[in-house]
Amino acid sequence: MKILVVKMSSLGDVLHTLPAVTDAAASHPGVQIDWVVEESFARVPGWHPKVDRVIQTAFRRWRNRPFASLGGGEFWRCIAGVRERQYDCVIDAQGLLKSAVITRLARGAGSGYDRPSAREPLAALGYRYRFAVARDQHAVTRLRQLFARSLDYSLPDTLPDYGIRRRFSGTDKVTGDYIVFLHGTTWPSKQWPCTCWRKLAELVATAGFTIKLPWGTEEERRQANDIAADFHFVEVLPRLGLDDLAYVLGSARGVVGVDTGLSHLAAALEVPVVTLYGATDPLLTGTTGGHQANLRAEFPCSPCLRRVCSYRDSDAIHPACYRSLPAREVWICLQSLMQAGHVAEKACVQA
Repeated sequence: MKILVVKMSSLGDVLHTLPAVTDAAASHPGVQIDWVVEESFARVPGWHPKVDRVIQTAFRRWRNRPFASLGGGEFWRCIAGVRERQYDCVIDAQGLLKSAVITRLARGAGSGYDRPSAREPLAALGYRYRFAVARDQHAVTRLRQLFARSLDYSLPDTLPDYGIRRRFSGTDKVTGDYIVFLHGTTWPSKQWPCTCWRKLAELVATAGFTIKLPWGTEEERRQANDIAADFHFVEVLPRLGLDDLAYVLGSARGVVGVDTGLSHLAAALEVPVVTLYGATDPLLTGTTGGHQANLRAEFPCSPCLRRVCSYRDSDAIHPACYRSLPAREVWICLQSLMQAGHVAEKACVQA
């Protein structure tokens, strides 16, 4: 059986699709899976051992220069790659018009969400087979259900298996007892205040751990330097690619992150991870896995789902909703996850 998966972005959404791929491969041994994905996240599908070929798109870049992309042939080369093979099933796991177009152009029977289930209802017009999947479920659950219905197998009653842990954990690429802080995010309203990160760093250091701070933009590097200022136990990492970041996360003793794609990656690697939610709600798209916890702010206007916090008063903690998530509470939660993970690993070794 040959399957084409269309899931192009973003990092968290692409990661959310991996458990469905694991399910499909387990239910159909020998299945060949290709994947269409945005160039920025093209490394991720290939981490899964059951993905055979990755086809890159660049819709985010093409929309800024549509005529250049068409005239230069880049778009048509992508379509040629999509149409190179005949597929038994083409699954649109995105539910958008652009992903429906790719699904329609592929050589194979298109499958996806029905109109009420899709993020953009008109996308359902691009599929031969449409399935109703309740929207009030976590994204990982929805995707696992969509794949099970599209490929006609019973949904396994198991925790999500992202299929990438072995690739990045237990290596000698990164060593030491360290905690990773994932402070970078695109929304100002998602950013945990610097003072909170520094208080958490002091608690972590007192327990004997060092801290690593990755970053992706110049603004995030500035924030990392502010967190690390005068702390000899905090290391601001050089700018890393996704593979190197995955090795850093996979070897960490624990991770604390805000609502960002890298927090989902840490959860997918089954590292103990605490994710902080203030402006956003983890119910439908939060990190999920066997060794993670979502801490949601308790504040009258949370979750506001706004990019910028509009709540103003004289308190130094801003965004204001994070007052309900103090550093000590975060550290206690992470310690609990780390201890549980240590006990589980010890039991596996003894077995």
